[in-house]
Amino acid sequence: MTTLSTGKNTSLTSVSLGRKVKDRGVQVLVYLAFILALIPLVSVLWTVVVNGIERLDASFFQYSMNAVSGSDVGGGAYHAIIGTLLQVAICSAIAVPLSILTAIYLVEYAGNGRLGKIISFTVDVMMGIPSIVAGLFILALWLLTFGFDYSGFAGALALTILMIPTVTRSAEEMLKLVPNDLREASYALGVPRWRTICFVVLPTALTGMVTGVMLAVARVMGETAPLLLTIFFTKAINNDPFNGPQASLPTFIWEQAADPSQNSIDRAWTGALVLIGIIMLLNLVARLVARRAATKSR
Repeated sequence: MTTLSTGKNTSLTSVSLGRKVKDRGVQVLVYLAFILALIPLVSVLWTVVVNGIERLDASFFQYSMNAVSGSDVGGGAYHAIIGTLLQVAICSAIAVPLSILTAIYLVEYAGNGRLGKIISFTVDVMMGIPSIVAGLFILALWLLTFGFDYSGFAGALALTILMIPTVTRSAEEMLKLVPNDLREASYALGVPRWRTICFVVLPTALTGMVTGVMLAVARVMGETAPLLLTIFFTKAINNDPFNGPQASLPTFIWEQAADPSQNSIDRAWTGALVLIGIIMLLNLVARLVARRAATKSR
């Protein structure tokens, strides 16, 4: 086999010096951009860890702020942690099925129909809604119009409005990435469309969909504005999200940070650290579950 070469005895497979310099320059710019984007994230995480580690003890997870003033030593965020977990669980139970069903309709059934375009446009509009608007909507409808009291469920409804468009859009994109060959092979075997979606399409897109759900959970778990309008404030433990005001970690952090006492500020930093830890833990668990499910589907 002969090697083709140019008039200057340069192989066609060789790379010129100018292209090497440009390639190296682009690589340096990409690494530099990555480092610049990473600096604020690392800085925030480091600040929260340094300031929040001091009050990160067993009592912080075992006690509430009931009968504890802002300047007092001690107290904890047990009531806020319970409230956050309950509210996010209710929100996810409502938002995730609705969002996935909406995404399935948009990808598998809607096509270029008018209804599909209207739904897609509505989802895009909902993604840009400020969080406080969702809280005001639930305040006006659920509390003022229907006459219900402040509760964790009202806060979960506000968070649901924020979660649905995020999960819908991410699930839609993951479903679009599923190769059509898989669908056609299933149809060729005589499998109905609904079974193809349940046993072929969804398992293939499961990992990406779980990631999208966790990103949405991370977003709503840190929202404060809609919760201030719907769950009110309480320092006591309330395990019933349908009855009476209920605390949450975002409102706990907001309330403690507003107090000038150093003890309150320390509790606020620790609350922020716990919130970040819960989000990271949920992401880790979701990734493990998605990976195991993807392995079984193979």
